[in-house]
Amino acid sequence: MRRSRGLTAALVLSLAGAGAGIGLMVMPQASAITTPVAFTADELPTWQTNGIVFAMAQANGTVFAGGTFSAVTPPEGGSGTEKEAVNFVALDAATGAPTDCELSFTVGEGSATVRALTVSKDGKTLYAGGYFGAVNNVPVSSVAAIDIESCTPKAAFHPAFPATVRALAVTDDTLYAAGDFGTVEGATRQRFAAVDASTGALKPFTANADEPGRAIAVTPDGAKVILGGDFFYVNGANSHALAVVDATTGANTKTYPNGYIPTNSVVKHIATDDEGGFYTGNEGSGGGVFDGRIGLRLSDFSEKWRDRCLGATQFVLPYQGVLYSSSHAHDCSTELQFPDGKRNFLLAQLTNHEGAAPAPVDGYVRSPRKLGWHPNANDGIGEGIGPRVMAIAEKNDVKYMWVGGEFTLINGKPQMGLTRFASTGDVGAPTTPVASASSVKPGEAQVRWRTSYDQDDSKLTYRVYRNGSATPVATVTAESLEWERPQASWTDTTVKAGNSYTYRVTATDAAGNTSALSTASTVTVPASVQAYPNQVRQDGAELYWRYDDAVTPYVADSSNGNTSGLHINGPALRQAPGAITGSSTAIGFNGTDEQLHSDRRQTVGSAYTLETWFKTGTTRGGKLIGFGNNTTRNSSSYDKQIYMTNSGRLVFGVYNGSTRTITTGLFDSYNDNKWHHVVATQGPSGMALYVDGQNKGTLSVTTHQAYAGYWHVGGDNLASWPNRPTSNFFAGQLDETAVYPTALTQAQVQNHYNLAKAQTETVTEVSAAEDTYVNQGAPSASYGTATSMAVRGSGSLYETYLRFNLPAAPAGQVLKAASLQIKTTTQTGAGTADTVSVVPVTGTWSGASTSYNTKPALGATVLGTIGGIADGSAVHNVDLDTAALSAVLGSEYSVALTGNGSDPLWLWSSESTANEGTPQLILTFGQP
Repeated sequence: MRRSRGLTAALVLSLAGAGAGIGLMVMPQASAITTPVAFTADELPTWQTNGIVFAMAQANGTVFAGGTFSAVTPPEGGSGTEKEAVNFVALDAATGAPTDCELSFTVGEGSATVRALTVSKDGKTLYAGGYFGAVNNVPVSSVAAIDIESCTPKAAFHPAFPATVRALAVTDDTLYAAGDFGTVEGATRQRFAAVDASTGALKPFTANADEPGRAIAVTPDGAKVILGGDFFYVNGANSHALAVVDATTGANTKTYPNGYIPTNSVVKHIATDDEGGFYTGNEGSGGGVFDGRIGLRLSDFSEKWRDRCLGATQFVLPYQGVLYSSSHAHDCSTELQFPDGKRNFLLAQLTNHEGAAPAPVDGYVRSPRKLGWHPNANDGIGEGIGPRVMAIAEKNDVKYMWVGGEFTLINGKPQMGLTRFASTGDVGAPTTPVASASSVKPGEAQVRWRTSYDQDDSKLTYRVYRNGSATPVATVTAESLEWERPQASWTDTTVKAGNSYTYRVTATDAAGNTSALSTASTVTVPASVQAYPNQVRQDGAELYWRYDDAVTPYVADSSNGNTSGLHINGPALRQAPGAITGSSTAIGFNGTDEQLHSDRRQTVGSAYTLETWFKTGTTRGGKLIGFGNNTTRNSSSYDKQIYMTNSGRLVFGVYNGSTRTITTGLFDSYNDNKWHHVVATQGPSGMALYVDGQNKGTLSVTTHQAYAGYWHVGGDNLASWPNRPTSNFFAGQLDETAVYPTALTQAQVQNHYNLAKAQTETVTEVSAAEDTYVNQGAPSASYGTATSMAVRGSGSLYETYLRFNLPAAPAGQVLKAASLQIKTTTQTGAGTADTVSVVPVTGTWSGASTSYNTKPALGATVLGTIGGIADGSAVHNVDLDTAALSAVLGSEYSVALTGNGSDPLWLWSSESTANEGTPQLILTFGQP
């Protein structure tokens, strides 16, 4: 609307052999951007206007811009001074600077404006339309022809258009015009007319309309003319906003009766392509408006798809199978894309569906998918429309997408009225991934991250790095858009129980631009299966939020569904203790404005289960979990939800024409600041609500409202629902939230409730209390403050000593696994081909005084070994003898690292800032 202010992503995994630990490197494609997009989203330095650009055309590497402005100025930080430009400027397509062609469009009374520009087929004549009476003082009447080579108006071409001309189209011999006029050359021509392209003489073409014409295009064969505008009748026939007429006579060929396009909507622009299609850009105002784009067939002028996004489309430009458009699209819910919210000004989408078109919805075939081209603009001045017009020019084998309008910002930087983008030179890197890792059973660690955003690349390559290595262990390709950044993930099956691993992820676009490394995420692989989370995964959860995330705004999904979430307004992270035994944490909400929503739009099948744990003392109620059609704004469709009343009762509700709910008993209040488990199911047997493993009610309702939306946790709209609480938002803690595509049985629900109390493992990380090494080559030197240490068995011997204060085993648990974690340094040759052994130290030593001459005695028992450590700084784990360490728990204990050859190992000491916490012991305790 003109003044509105308001997936599972395809993952293509290219993984190195799961046991190899090194990923197959998939290098970026040579093209700079993800095809079929032809332009980067990186704005180029371009001169700018001091007003609005309404029209554009191009010829021979020059771009012509017309509108309502009086001057052009250099781009921010550019050289040059302001130049007069009276409603027109010619610019070099490659440099963005004005050429020496200067034309002034003026009028004796009122304000002159240029609203349409087009170039003759031979590229020699520029035609201009608008409201003006002279060009460089040569008298004209709202239409002019300019010789491009000399940059002079053709004085002999002066057809009389007494009102504003808003659109032009030209063939070899005819210039077609659309606008507000009722006569041309004194003859009746209402809103549409044709004149001779050379002389300006009026032609017989007659296509009279009752309201202004805003758009006009000639079919590629020259036989028909497509009309667009505000009109309701053409040549007396009912046809609103769009019509097709004969190019010679103007007689109607195809009409579109009132209702095909809503009465409160108009056609602002029409464009054809060379693949048998034409496209409209539409704008409207009020309820039921159509603001999007229509793709139609030139063969019979029938509709092939309709994009019902809201947001005043001003211009459409098909190019190489892609439809570029300028608008301020703010709600593409009907297309299963972004909900009502921020404005998206420049978009790209396919002109045709890939494969068979989808079935119609509400009588319309949805539009082809949108692509990864998303330069940003703003509303700007004037009507607050943003971009209004587009043109593609070529110079020196580089193509440029030019955009004009009333914007004042491009990609967040000051730029007024004009901007451009090239087909080469992509320099913008993707955003840095937000990654995390988890493990719920031996031999498996899940690495997951929120996909990155790149303005001109929808398909990005992600590289997963483990333990600080410079070589990735996996390469994953995933697609994302600005409004849809679903989770991507990779499962590391080479991990060992009891070892700790650190993961980082980068994103690279097709041009090779690479993000920074994600923040490191560390996980310790358990020695035994963690019963509760493993069962949730086995029971088929397609969303499983455990709330162990350490950074905002990403909520990691521990299921295989990759349905991640986003924090809104900063809920409290890592609240302990959580709802189930173990170290997993919960999330806290303030009950005012904090919530989570899933990161991709989806639909919900006929069967599903909602599950979460909660703890609260609120007397204001609020939504725990539910489904809604918006993200950060209140949903207008919302059901499949669990909410709490002010008194602490729980309600499970769906909408199937009316609200259908199950409510816990009158005296069942759960706002007692204790952890409770709630599960709601719906399926072929109807609805059921369970609390703490007990069935609290059923209802024989098997249907719910069908719409596409997002899962919400902690809040969303509750208007008009029974026993509506004071607050839509929940104040308290939530944990272990899951959604399943099936209805869990009562036995499964009870099993989950019981497993929450199952004993889990305890992982303790023990950093070295003291460390040093000795060097036979400097036998009296001590290295207790050195930032690196060494191990070598022959030649000039090196030995490293580490002291740890070992904890006692937790009550009822024993040591199940132990490992020593070290990190090699960055110096060349830090790795070793030799075997390094870990042995106990039986003598005394200290970092301050121990040297080779005073080195301690060592025990004969080998606690663990590691061999073949590659060069490059990385973290390495050495599995240790569990029985030997169990005997010394609760005491001070020292180990030594010794070698068996002449190739030294260099590792960071505890004094180094690059050690990532090493050296350290990873101790895993569990049930006997």
